[in-house]
Amino acid sequence: MTQDLLPISRIPRTGLPAHAVVVGDPARAAAVAALLDGAEEVSYHREYRVFSGSWKGLPVTVASHGVGGPGAILLFQELADAGVRTFLRFGTAGAMKPGIGDGDLVIAEAAVRDDGVTQQLLPPEYPAVSSPEAVFALQRAAREADAPHHRGIVWTRAAFQPGLLPLFSYDGAGLAAIEMELSALLVTASLRGLVAGGVLVIDGANADELVDADATGGYDPHREVVAAGVERGAIVSLEALRLLAEAEELTA
Repeated sequence: MTQDLLPISRIPRTGLPAHAVVVGDPARAAAVAALLDGAEEVSYHREYRVFSGSWKGLPVTVASHGVGGPGAILLFQELADAGVRTFLRFGTAGAMKPGIGDGDLVIAEAAVRDDGVTQQLLPPEYPAVSSPEAVFALQRAAREADAPHHRGIVWTRAAFQPGLLPLFSYDGAGLAAIEMELSALLVTASLRGLVAGGVLVIDGANADELVDADATGGYDPHREVVAAGVERGAIVSLEALRLLAEAEELTA
C-alpha cells in the first residue's frame, strides 16, 4: 500500500536498520551493500536507492541521496522518519590544502553551510558539526584499516561548476576538502538529535593553487588511486558504524 511508503524516497515507513551509510551514487550504494551479509534492495526511486543487510552482525541501511544538498536532505529526513538514528556520509571530495593526496580519506569535523538548502531552514550562524563520537569512530576505523586519512572542516558547496559570479575564497581558513551534501546531513542530524558524521575520498585538488591541469589533464575521478580509496572508505564507513553501535550498547 502506498501509505506504507514515504512520499519522496518511497522507502518503508518502518523496518529499516537504525545505522546507515549514505552515499551520492546509486551504483556506489550497490557496491557498499555488496560488502554486507544478506544484502537486499529495499527500494529504488529517483536517485534514492536503498539496501539493508548486516556488517559483522550489525543491521545496516545503505542509501544513495544523489547530487546536491536540496535533494539529499529529503532522503535524510525520510530515513530519520523511518527510524534511522545514526548516519555516516561516505562520498568523494576535492582537496583544499597541500598534503592531502588523491585516494586519501578526510574525516569531517564540521562543514561550511554553503549547501543551497539549509540557509532556507535556519540562520547562517547555526553550525553544521559532526557528532564527536562519529569523528572518533571514523578515525579509529581508518587507523585500523591502515587508510591514509586527515581530519578537518569541509566546505559543502551547492555549485559544482564555476559560474559568472566570483568564487568566495576561504584562503587561510584551513579547510580540508570541498563536497556537496554533508552540511545538509549534519544540520538535519543536529535538529533531530541524531548521530552523524562523514568520511570523504579525495578524487582531485580543488584549491586553485593546487590544480595543475597540464599535469593532471583536468578533473578525473575515475582513476585507480581514487577507486582504491573508495574501497578503503567503504570498509572504514561500515566499521565505524559497528564501533558506534558497540559504544551505544556500552552506554545504554
